[in-house]
Amino acid sequence: MDYISPYIWLSLSLFVIILIGMLLLVIIDKSEKNNKLRNSLNQLKNSFNDLDEQAKLIVKTDLDLNKAQEELDKRLGGLDALQKISRLISTTLDEEEIFTRLQQTLTATLNFEKNLILVYDEEKSLHCRVALGFPEESIPTIVADLEKDSGMITSFNDGYTFSSINSPKPRREYINQLLGVEHFVFTPILSQKGIIGLVFVGNQSNAAGITKGDEELISILASQIGQTLENARLFEQVFRSRQILEAKVRDRTNQLESALKEVQDISKTKSEFISAVSHELRTPLTSIKGYASILMAGKLGDVPEQVRERLGKINTHSDNLVKMINDLLDISRIESGRVEMNLSKCSLAEIIDNVHDLLTPQMKEKNIQWVAEVGRDIPEMMLDSSQTERIFINLIGNAVKFTPQHGTISVKAHLNDGVVTVEVSDTGIGISEENISKLFAEFYRIDNQINQNVKGTGLGLALAKKIVEAHKGRIWITSKLNQGTTFHFTLPVNQSSPGSISDGQKTERP
Repeated sequence: MDYISPYIWLSLSLFVIILIGMLLLVIIDKSEKNNKLRNSLNQLKNSFNDLDEQAKLIVKTDLDLNKAQEELDKRLGGLDALQKISRLISTTLDEEEIFTRLQQTLTATLNFEKNLILVYDEEKSLHCRVALGFPEESIPTIVADLEKDSGMITSFNDGYTFSSINSPKPRREYINQLLGVEHFVFTPILSQKGIIGLVFVGNQSNAAGITKGDEELISILASQIGQTLENARLFEQVFRSRQILEAKVRDRTNQLESALKEVQDISKTKSEFISAVSHELRTPLTSIKGYASILMAGKLGDVPEQVRERLGKINTHSDNLVKMINDLLDISRIESGRVEMNLSKCSLAEIIDNVHDLLTPQMKEKNIQWVAEVGRDIPEMMLDSSQTERIFINLIGNAVKFTPQHGTISVKAHLNDGVVTVEVSDTGIGISEENISKLFAEFYRIDNQINQNVKGTGLGLALAKKIVEAHKGRIWITSKLNQGTTFHFTLPVNQSSPGSISDGQKTERP
C-alpha cells in the first residue's frame, strides 16, 4: 500500500468536514423553509375557514334580510290596506253602511280567504254582519257554537286574541274544525263599554301562514271597527235625542203659544173691563166731588164745621179715587196700544229740574237732601216730555215716600254710546230680593209699615216701566235692605220713529 502523506489526510478530512457542514447548512435551511411553508399553509387554512364562516354568515344574513323584507313588505301592504279600510268606514255614521263597505272590501284588501264579523246586540246575542268565504247555512251553527263556548268568550272579554301561532293546540284544533281553516286570527272588537263584537280572518292549509304582523294588523282593524261603530251609535243616539227634544220643544212651544194667546185674551178682556168700569166710575165720582165742593163752599147754606171736615175727607178721597181711575185708564190705554208718544227734542236736565220743583214741598217736609248730577255731554233727546216727566215723578215720589227724615235722594245721568243711563237713588229702607222681582207688577205693593200708613194704587212703577219701554229703553232695580234702593233705566238719545207705549221691551236687570 502506497504511503499517503499526513497532509493529504488532513486535507481530505477538512474537505469532508466542510462538505458535511455545508450539507448540514443546506438541511437546516430547508427545514426552516419547510416550517415557514407549513406555517403559511396553516394560516391559509385558517383564513379559508374564516372566509367560509363569513360566507355562511353572509348567506344566512341575506336570507334573514330577504325574510325581513318580505315581512316588512307584507306589513306595509297590510297597513296600506288597513288605511284604505279605515278611511272607507270612517266616512259614514250609518251602521248598516259600515258593514256594507266592509263586506265589499275585506277579501280584496286583506287577502284572506275567509272573513267573519260578528256583533253583539243590546241583549248580548251575537249576530253575523259580514261573512265572506263561508257557506250561508254554516253561519248559524258557527254563531251558536261560539256563544256556548264560555271560556273563549271570557278570553275575548279580557281582550285576548287567538291565532294559529299563539293558541294552545286544543283551541287551535277547535277553531280549525269549527271555521275550516289552518291559519287564522280571531280577535275581539272592543269599545269603552267593553266587547261589542268579534273579527275573524283565516286561510286554508295551502296558503301562507299567519305572522305576528298579521295579528297586529287584524287587532288594529278590530279597534278601528269598534271606534267607528261606537261613533255611529253615539251619533244615532244624539240624532234620536235631538228628534225627541225637537218634538218636545214643538209641543212646548205650541203650549206656550196657546197659553200666551190665552193670557193676551185675558189681558185684553181685563183692560177692556178696567176701561169700561173706570169710565162708569168717573161720572158718579165727578158728581160726588162736585156736590162736596158745592156744600163746602156754602152755596146751599151754612155748613157746620164737623160736616165741613167730613166733606173735606170726601173731597180728598174722591181725588184719590180719580187719580186711581186715571191710572187705571192709562194702564188700559197703554196695554191696548192706544197711547201714542209725541217725540220732540227735550232737555233731560230741564225735565229733572221741573220734577224737582214739583216735589220740593214733599222733600222739605222730611228735610230730604237733593243731589242731581246730569252729564253736560248729554244732548237734547227725542222724548215725549210729559211721559218722561211721569217716569221721574213716579220714581222720585216713590223715593220720597220710603226715605226717612234727613235722608238723601240723588238723580244721576250719564251718556254712553248714544244711550243715557239714569239712576234714581234713595237712602230708604231698601227692598228684599224676593220683592224686587214683583215690584213692576200692576197693583203690587210691598207689605211694610210705610205702605200700611200711606195709601197708594200700586200702579206708578208699572206705568213708569211701560213708558221707559215705549222709549225703547229698559229698567231694573238694585237694593239692599236698610241701605237704600236705586232705580236704573236707559233712554236712547235718538228715536228712529215714535211708537205706541205698549211697544216695549222686557224689563231687564244687570
